[in-house]
Amino acid sequence: MSKKDLIDAIAKECDLTKEKAGSAVDAMLSHIKSSMKKGEEVRIPDFGTFKVTKRAARDGRNPLTGETIKIKASKVAKFTPSKGLKDLLN
Repeated sequence: MSKKDLIDAIAKECDLTKEKAGSAVDAMLSHIKSSMKKGEEVRIPDFGTFKVTKRAARDGRNPLTGETIKIKASKVAKFTPSKGLKDLLN
């Protein structure tokens, strides 16, 4: 499902124009991004939790040359599905 498909589905389900549904989707995504940038978790009941975790620095290997390289520490986004979502899928 693309963002456009999601906007179309929300517009139809909620009886909104595509412009208003698009604004709602953009606002939701913007809020999730800004919350995660602050390091906060975003919990959506019956869907899951978005959170930021730290990945430690580590050694890697260049696949072309086999040379060992240093990979910097970084922050990564993680999603953990809720029990309700897991049950729905299985």
